[in-house]
Order: sequence, then structure tokens, then C-alpha cells
Amino acid sequence: MDDTHITLAHGNGGRYMRELIDEIFARHLANPLLNTQVDAASLPAMTGEVMVTTDGFTVQPLEFPGGTIGSLAVHGTVNDLAVAGAIPLYLTLNAFIEEGMEIAQLERIVTSLAQAAREANVVVVAGDTKVLRRGEGGGLYLATTGVGVRPPQLQLGMQQIRAGDAILLSGPVGDHGTAVMLAREQFGLRGDLLSDAASVLPLAQALTPLPGLRFMRDPTRGGLATVMQEICRATELTVRLKQAAIPVREPVAAVCEMLGYDPLYLACEGRLVAVLAKDQADEALSRLRGLAQGSDAALIGFVETGRAHVVLQTELGGERLLEELEDDPLPRIC
Repeated sequence: MDDTHITLAHGNGGRYMRELIDEIFARHLANPLLNTQVDAASLPAMTGEVMVTTDGFTVQPLEFPGGTIGSLAVHGTVNDLAVAGAIPLYLTLNAFIEEGMEIAQLERIVTSLAQAAREANVVVVAGDTKVLRRGEGGGLYLATTGVGVRPPQLQLGMQQIRAGDAILLSGPVGDHGTAVMLAREQFGLRGDLLSDAASVLPLAQALTPLPGLRFMRDPTRGGLATVMQEICRATELTVRLKQAAIPVREPVAAVCEMLGYDPLYLACEGRLVAVLAKDQADEALSRLRGLAQGSDAALIGFVETGRAHVVLQTELGGERLLEELEDDPLPRIC
């Protein structure tokens, strides 16, 4: 391609669009199942319970320390399947590109997306591109659908949670939200903190063999506190967390203290929350900590009988309720 920026012609269905698809998307995402000349992908038959998820991605900046909107789209979709107990296999990709976007930046993002897909062992089998007029988009929006397979005998969900169950967290919270905020330099702050954006599939697969596993979730928008609120609403039980046990990196804590944010509400893109029988918590922690990504895994609380509240035992020995998120804790980051 000789062009340096996206024009409306790249979305008109003609030569420019064909070159964009072939030279940017198809070249980096090439695999035997991706055929840009057909309108539907043909997939091999799958054995097991087929799981499907869909998601949309918008983030500013499009490239941030630790990832891009491209890798974020893959990780986010793969993670939704992984925490459901499925093995992710296939993705579809829709790209909404704003007129004027630098083609070099688009290629970097697609390269990042393709690398993340290879690392997660998933393939993009179908896709679509649209070009938005200048000023009608944030540079690039991505929408994905993910398909995976879950063993039929694996039953996970909030309805499985019982009083007495333990709550585990695979690593520090708030890294992604803070890293993106620092990359914007909106508050006169800078830092070298990396987003935690990554596939949680290895973590999920380490836990799925445990018969006492009840539920898994990746705490994205709304963070850890929002996942705990969802558990309370679904089970009508109390979630009691111990603040001292929840890992938070020092730069995240410092930024939150300066700006008045709570890291428990900040987005994570490579963390896993698991609820499981209390007597299997030690085994689960050992499995998570045996992986580099889960080296900081911690037992952070328990589900108890009582009113449907999220109770945080503070480091000073008191207690406070974690209320349901109403407003965005940060400018939109995902």
C-alpha cells in the first residue's frame, strides 16, 4: 500500500479496501481457515459444549504500555471464554477505522493482535472492516466474537457458589486502568507501569480440574469490587474481603491516593477471580503460584451467610461496605 492514512475510499468495497484487507489484516492474521474471498467461515466440527462470547473494544490511547487495542481485543475475548471453563479456538474481528488514521499505526495494532492470537492459540477466521468519517470515531474500534469448547461435565456459575467458599485473586489489581491513565498524561503524571493485559487461559486451566471450583471471572470494567457485587446479587450472600490480602502494586496505590480513586474498582485485563470450596483453596493457590502470571495469587476473602453486602475488612481493623459502582471511576479506558 502506498497510502499513509486511512481515507473513506478504504471502506468503499473497491481496490483500496481490498488492498487494506489483504495487506494489513490478512497478511498478519493468515491461517488456513481465514478466507477473505467468502462471506462465512467453515469450521471443523467441535466436540463438547460450544461456548460463544462477543465484545467491543475502545481505548485511548490505542497503544499503551503493555499492549494495544488489538492485543486487548484478543485477550478480552479469550479471557471471557477461559473463565467460563472453555478452551478458546476461533475469533471473528470487526474493525471500525476512522478516516485519517495512520496506516502505520493500524499495522502495528494488527501485528499486536496477531501476536496475541498466536500466543493464545486462537485463529481469526472471519472479519469485516468499516471506515468512519473523520470525527465519528476514536481512531479505531474493534468488535470480536469468540468461539470455544467446554467439557460437558464442567459446571461453573454464580449459582454454584455456597456460603463458606473461598475467593482467590490471581494477581495485583488496577494495573491496566492506571497504566492507560498514565499513558494519557491527563493529570500531569507519568510512569512506566505496564498494563496487565494478557490471556488468563493458563490460570483458568490450572483450576478447572479442581472439583470444588464454583466460578471464575476476569475483573475488567468496574474491577474487583464489581465482580464481588455481582456475586452478592446472584447469591444473596455476604462477600467479606480482607484489604491487606488484596495485592495492589505501589505505583497503583500511589496514583489512587493522589487522585482519589479506589484500585478495587479499576479495570484489570489479565487477572482472574475464582470462587471455590474452602478446603481446596490451598491447592488452588499452589497451582496459580506455580505459574509466572499467578505468582502473586492470594486468598482475599470468603462468602458468608448474611445480607447481600460486600464487606471490606480494612488494614486498620475496621470494616466498610464496597458500594456498587455508579459513575465511571476513571475516564473511559476500555
